[in-house]
Amino acid sequence: MTESTSSNKAIGEHPLFLSALDHASQLAALPRPVLVLGERGSGKELVAQRMHFLAPRWGEPFLKINCAALTESLVESTLFGHEAGAFTGANRSQSGLFERAEQGTLFLDEIATLSLRVQEKLLRVLEYGEYQRVGGQKTLISGARVVGATHVDLRTFANEGRFRDDLLDRLAFDVVHMPPLRMRGEDVLLLANHFALGFAVQLGWEYFHGFSRLARQQLLSYPWPGNVRELKNVIERSLFRSGQPDAELQQMVLNPFDPPWQASSQADASQFNNDVPASDQPVDFKALRLAWEREQVERALSVCQHHQGKAAAWLGLSYDQLRALLKRLELPK
Repeated sequence: MTESTSSNKAIGEHPLFLSALDHASQLAALPRPVLVLGERGSGKELVAQRMHFLAPRWGEPFLKINCAALTESLVESTLFGHEAGAFTGANRSQSGLFERAEQGTLFLDEIATLSLRVQEKLLRVLEYGEYQRVGGQKTLISGARVVGATHVDLRTFANEGRFRDDLLDRLAFDVVHMPPLRMRGEDVLLLANHFALGFAVQLGWEYFHGFSRLARQQLLSYPWPGNVRELKNVIERSLFRSGQPDAELQQMVLNPFDPPWQASSQADASQFNNDVPASDQPVDFKALRLAWEREQVERALSVCQHHQGKAAAWLGLSYDQLRALLKRLELPK
C-alpha cells in the first residue's frame, strides 16, 4: 500500500486513449464508485489518479492497494483496520485504509482477487458508508471514494460465483476502458521517447539521439503484451545494453530471455536464404507455405508468451481462426 501526492503525466494522442482520459475527467466531479478495466500495464492507476486530482476533494489522500499481493486476512486488516488482539501478532489497534483515506480516494487494484468475505464488507461500505475494524464492535464511517481496477471480466466472475453480483452493480456506476498499447498506434513512439529521455538522464548521458529506423519498426510491430510497463522496461534495457550515448539506439532488446546467439543464428539463416539464387527446378510451394505459416505462428506465440488471444490479435486473426490454424499446422493447442 502506498500513498500518492501527485498525478502521473498522461502521454498519448491516440483517440482511444484520449477518450478514456476524457471519460475519467468527466467522472472526477462525482464521488461515486468507478471500475477501470484494462490489461496489465495499460495505465489503470493513471486513470484513478486523474479522477482523484481533478475532483473537488483533490487535497484529500489518494491511497492504493494491490489486492492480489496480500492474503485474505491481511487485505481485510489493511482495508478496514484491526483492534488489539484481533489475531495473533495484533498487539495494538491499527487504522485501515478506509479510515486513513478520509474523504479522498481508495484505489483497489486487482479487485477481482478479493475473497467473498472481504467483498461482503466492501459492499457494506459502498452501500451504507460504514464498516468495523477486524475484531472490533464499533461502527466507523467512511466517505472515501472507491475506484476498482482489474484485467479480468468481472461479469464472468460473477456468473461463476467468484464475484458478488450486488458488489459488481455498486462498483460499476460507470466503467472506464483502457486500451491496450498495441491499439494505440504511434503512441508507442511518444512513450518510448519519454522513457528514453528519462533513462538517459539516469545513465548520465547528455543527450538521447533517438531511435533508428529498425528500432522504430520493432516498437511499432511488437504487440506489447505487457503494455506500457513492458515498454518502459524494454526501452531502459535496450539503452543500457547499447552503451552508446552518442548514437541512435539501433535495435530493441525485446526479450531478455533470448540468448544472444539465437538472434545471430536467425539473422545468418535469413541472409543465407536471401543469398540462394533462384532455381529453375520445381519447388514444393505448398510445403514452403506451410513452413512459412508455421514460422509466423510460432513467432507470434513466442512474442505473446503463448497467450493465444494476444497472438491471434498480433497476426490479425480471430481466436477461432488461430485455433484452426494451430490444428492444421499440427502445433500444440
